[in-house]
Amino acid sequence: MKWEAFITCAVTGAGDTVGRSDKVPITPKQIAGAAIEAAEAGAATIHIHVRDPDTGKGARDPRLFRAVVEEIRSSDVDVVINLTAGMGGDLMLGSDEAPLPLDEAGTDMAGASERLAHVEELLPEICTLDCGTMNFAAGGDYVMVNGAGIVRAMARKVQALGVRPELEVFDTGHLVMVKDLVREGLLDDPVLIQLCMGIPYGAPDDPGTLMTMVDHLPEGAIFSAFSIGRMQLPYVAMAVMAGGNVRVGLEDNLYLSRGVPATNGQLVERAVAILEGMNVRIMTPDEVRAKLKLTRRG
Repeated sequence: MKWEAFITCAVTGAGDTVGRSDKVPITPKQIAGAAIEAAEAGAATIHIHVRDPDTGKGARDPRLFRAVVEEIRSSDVDVVINLTAGMGGDLMLGSDEAPLPLDEAGTDMAGASERLAHVEELLPEICTLDCGTMNFAAGGDYVMVNGAGIVRAMARKVQALGVRPELEVFDTGHLVMVKDLVREGLLDDPVLIQLCMGIPYGAPDDPGTLMTMVDHLPEGAIFSAFSIGRMQLPYVAMAVMAGGNVRVGLEDNLYLSRGVPATNGQLVERAVAILEGMNVRIMTPDEVRAKLKLTRRG
């Protein structure tokens, strides 16, 4: 059991959620506004994707990231900024009988430096680093591609930039990659890990699998855990009982309760209520910076 924890809010993601809820922020101003709302509700850390303002689809244009980050940094709200570096590893096969040529509409593959262009420019306190390749049940033959060479190159560059990587772990094998990065000196202490549970076809979100993942973390690692959909809010309690921190937000779940669309602020408020009801103290942004040894910027 963890008696103090920080809340991360993942405010928009890159998935096909815009048509399912009008609460999902799309434009840079909307995304920044959602981040500020979540911070005011109690989130110490904000995990940020950007979207094409015209289509609502996930994007990785550094100009969009810059607009969001500048809006947040110019506000009077203090929050730790965590930018995704997961975009640029999307591969969509053509079909089950003819995987090549690839489905160009769903494929976006970029090298390590290009995937980190916005991180290098904006120098957030944290950026994500996906630690393995996996099939995604996202329609068609979609594969999230993170080859070992690219992961190592991204880890090396993030380390040189002085940004703390949040290692996204979707299954047990990804922890093998994490331990290799630790052994090779590509990660500085403290190692920060996000256990991403319940995502088809990754690790299921049952308690036994979660505890298996926790039991295989590198020694001294700081971690958060979340699940998607209806299990997001129960995982607020489950994460701290497993010794971790908490993530909520519209990237992973659109509803406050059955049939009731949520805002990011409402999901954070609910997480605060759950944690305080368990006598868990909620950490501030400055406490998170101290714990994670972050370099404050902006």
